[in-house]
Amino acid sequence: MRRVLTVALFGALSLTACAQPAAPGATPAAKPGANAAAPAAAANPNADQTVRSALAGLDPKFKPDYIGAAPFPGFREVLVGGQVLYVSDDGRYLMQSQPYDIQNRAPASSAGLLAYRKALLDKAPRGDRIVFAAPNPKHTLTVFTDIECGYCRKMHQDIPELNKLGITVEYLAFPRMGPASKDFTDMISVWCATDRRQALTHAKQGQPVAPKNCTSPVAMQYDLGQQVGVSGTPAVFAADGTQLGGYVPPAQLVKALERQAR
Repeated sequence: MRRVLTVALFGALSLTACAQPAAPGATPAAKPGANAAAPAAAANPNADQTVRSALAGLDPKFKPDYIGAAPFPGFREVLVGGQVLYVSDDGRYLMQSQPYDIQNRAPASSAGLLAYRKALLDKAPRGDRIVFAAPNPKHTLTVFTDIECGYCRKMHQDIPELNKLGITVEYLAFPRMGPASKDFTDMISVWCATDRRQALTHAKQGQPVAPKNCTSPVAMQYDLGQQVGVSGTPAVFAADGTQLGGYVPPAQLVKALERQAR
């Protein structure tokens, strides 16, 4: 339902005026750790409500899940149906694309949004995840996975190397073809298997999935993935809620994690 609403709203936006990007150099880059949105928030202490009202003016059914300070001044960061939007504090301009932090060489996101996303991810109990733990863990990833997608299978082949590099992988189910698909049913069977790790590995190798049924967390994890904005698999999240993207080779992934940790 959330995705339908988001698509409908975006369709309406495409027929109305959208924000134009600022001219190069118009907005200085925020220093790491600085609350770049603080000056704008101080100028408009009611920015959250202003933005909420402006979005409701586009569609009364538009219900943001989160509104907080953006990682750059003059805008609020909005999460709805897992999609991140940026709306000016005065409610006039809206941007749909993820800004890039040139200084930190990473997609820009605020501490508030990371905390909100982390809280959502933490709702998935560790016992409901399929965990491939590193002997000497340095980093832990939450990965929404599918058993059919090519890059999910490629990432799974990297598990021994990732573990050797100190990266623990905790899988959550995201059968991207949806609840009515065979993929969804097969992932329930994987999560219901006596040895889930082995069942997942065999499924990712293309072996037939033995039918199983139980009270599984697959539907909950699929819904959770939609809430945090998963649209494709694998979807990789760091421990603090940072979305690292999709498949990344192990050596590059380690560099990204170390850079993100700094």
